Amino acid sequence: MIEWMNWTPSVAIFFAVIAAILVVMTVFEIVSPCTERKGFLPIATTRGDRLFIGLLSAAYIHLAFLAVSDVSLWIALTISVIWLLVLLRWG
Repeated sequence: MIEWMNWTPSVAIFFAVIAAILVVMTVFEIVSPCTERKGFLPIATTRGDRLFIGLLSAAYIHLAFLAVSDVSLWIALTISVIWLLVLLRWG
């Protein structure tokens, strides 16, 4: 069914990290509900909004690396994680 997917360690880790983040954020939201706030993003956002924006931009970062370079996806993963942490903290 998913034989078309190239399951390299980088791809598997990327999806595992996303799944782990979703689980942690779900538990965190249940334990400590948040309110909207405004950071450097031009809109007021909740934790979930910033997570969605971060995950979406992480996908674009990976696609950009695949489209324009032959470097390892580990670099894209590192940049995506750093961007997500910055976005969640100050976004």
